[in-house]
Amino acid sequence: MSSVLTRDDNPASYQIHSYQPGRIKINTRLFTQSLILSATTLISDWRPQQLSDLMAADFAAIIALRPDILLLGTGATLEFPSISCYGELINLGIGVEIMNTGAACRTYTALTAENRNVIAALLL
Repeated sequence: MSSVLTRDDNPASYQIHSYQPGRIKINTRLFTQSLILSATTLISDWRPQQLSDLMAADFAAIIALRPDILLLGTGATLEFPSISCYGELINLGIGVEIMNTGAACRTYTALTAENRNVIAALLL
């Protein structure tokens, strides 16, 4: 199932234009590996490729960017990582929302349109 997202007056420099399991189009580029995305930052080489690869150290770049909210897209299905992986984010006051990657893409688009300080960490 493919989702196409449309752009309104979203001020984000990095916008998700479409997503389907294993593929995401950001602006005009197609990505097939996990990534971290904010309105102004794109980290296209995020190490974990599936939820079982995820470790606490993988969130260091996100912590450095200091978002208010982290959307963790867990792939085609919703799965929950161990709290030990992301607990430090919560301790730092970063809200963590865990959802499948399609939902994370839609939520990212909505929140960046509202100028919210959000990061999406997307496992493809």
